[in-house]
Amino acid sequence: MWQEKDNSIQRKFKFKNFIEAFAFITRVAILAEKMDHHPTWSNTYNTVEISLSTHSAGNVVTEKDHALAAAIDELMP
Repeated sequence: MWQEKDNSIQRKFKFKNFIEAFAFITRVAILAEKMDHHPTWSNTYNTVEISLSTHSAGNVVTEKDHALAAAIDELMP
């Protein structure tokens, strides 16, 4: 579940292994590019942490962030 923190919405995703985490990152990258809205993220082994805020709006949460978060959620089984 996404949580609002520090002028962003954030979520941690856990996978079985690094390959599944990396495949997820790739799917999110393609989605983000299509939506022209790019996340801040980190990956350590099987965990991906994503933070969304709209830089052009002054690094605050906007509808673009909520739309990308919902689209990311749809990638999950």
